[in-house]
Amino acid sequence: MRTLAYSGIFLATGLASALAADPTGDWRVADGVADIRVAECNGSMWGVVAWEKIPGGHDKNNPDVSKQNRLTLGMPILLDMKKKPGADEWEGQVYNAKDGQTYSSTIKPAGPDQLEIRGCVLGFLCGGETWTRVAGSIPSSPVNSMAKGAAPKTTGAPPKTAATVPPTAAPPKTTGSANPAPKTQGQKLATAAKPNDPVGDICLIPDIARFAH
Repeated sequence: MRTLAYSGIFLATGLASALAADPTGDWRVADGVADIRVAECNGSMWGVVAWEKIPGGHDKNNPDVSKQNRLTLGMPILLDMKKKPGADEWEGQVYNAKDGQTYSSTIKPAGPDQLEIRGCVLGFLCGGETWTRVAGSIPSSPVNSMAKGAAPKTTGAPPKTAATVPPTAAPPKTTGSANPAPKTQGQKLATAAKPNDPVGDICLIPDIARFAH
């Protein structure tokens, strides 16, 4: 019984550690103006703006004039962050839209619901903040089809069964009692047309997909 109890303690401790070390998910930044979605794309951690308190922002401070009109929603913030050997930390770069500059950065989970981020200029003038989790972890994404120039298979065209039914076709007589499936499918398609989450899988964003393959 004692051995079993100890095993349970070690199992629970290991599970808590695994959860604490997962940086993926949606995180609210310290000042509350945005959520950053962090996900693993082909072995690296990336983060993009997934929600804005004031929608419609643009990357107006970017030194690249061609990018100054891009929307900040869906814009990559954490760039190609690699896990540090032997530590629950990831290092790469962070883009600061407030000044249009990119800095060396590290992220480190501080428990299951907090993420510490630090950014440094040329190895000094380091600053950081703590983000708070607002959505759960995200499974890693394989190399996506958009990176190869193809449309994602899970979006876009409706199912073939819906396409083969003419919109003006008369329903079968048994529809009222035995054919609820088309209604359910139609409801799903209508919902997909107005998504509550405009960002989705961040590994499919072109600015990330061209690196994560």
